[in-house]
Amino acid sequence: MVKTGKYTIIVASMVMIATWSSTHASVENIHAIFGNLLEQYVQGGVVDYSGFKAEETVLDRYLDKMADIDPAQLSRNEQMAFYINLYNAWTIKLILSKYPNIASIKELGGLFRTPWEKKIVHLNGRKVTLDDIEHQVLRPEFQDPRIHFAVNCASKSCPPPINRPYSGPHLDGQLDQATAAFINDPGRNYFDNGTLYVSRLFKWYRKDFESGIVEFFKRYARGELKKQIAAADANLDVAYLPYDWSLNRLR
Repeated sequence: MVKTGKYTIIVASMVMIATWSSTHASVENIHAIFGNLLEQYVQGGVVDYSGFKAEETVLDRYLDKMADIDPAQLSRNEQMAFYINLYNAWTIKLILSKYPNIASIKELGGLFRTPWEKKIVHLNGRKVTLDDIEHQVLRPEFQDPRIHFAVNCASKSCPPPINRPYSGPHLDGQLDQATAAFINDPGRNYFDNGTLYVSRLFKWYRKDFESGIVEFFKRYARGELKKQIAAADANLDVAYLPYDWSLNRLR
């Protein structure tokens, strides 16, 4: 005899929990493939593309497995981590398409489209662009400005990649760490004579920092930079630094 009512609900709930747990574990295992590559070939925020090239088949295996995942089955943080990892992995794959004869990711564009507008990303049965991931999914759906310090555009002025994949269970801490590291890097942002010199990222995506750029810096600045911003207060000016699009290669 089939029991209904609360027993059916309990069984259905148990099935849903088991399915979610299985999907969660599977996704983390898949990200571990990328993690092994990052651990070996990302050092101090720069990339050993020669190493990635030598193990491109492993990267391809990761991308193939990512293509089979339905992000809708993941939790919100897992979705966000999924798209960040997908963006970063496909950016590396894009660089490898011309490596070692490449000095900048911009060389991979054409007359009518940028490298970020190429449909190269395999995602859940369709092909999309890197721009689609960043501007149609990550920015509008998650509305978290820390995303800008997690996705990497393979250039020296970009936020440096970390040597591990982003993970749903640890995402908030990872995003905070990546953001603080970028904000407090004097090679990318610094204070001088009443002016806060910041990465051009803050100009391009100004509307994503709803509380304002200075307030965002106040939240993440540390040490001397934090003291300088606090001392300047309302008299602080903001200026944007040039952007170096040369490849973030190890050698």
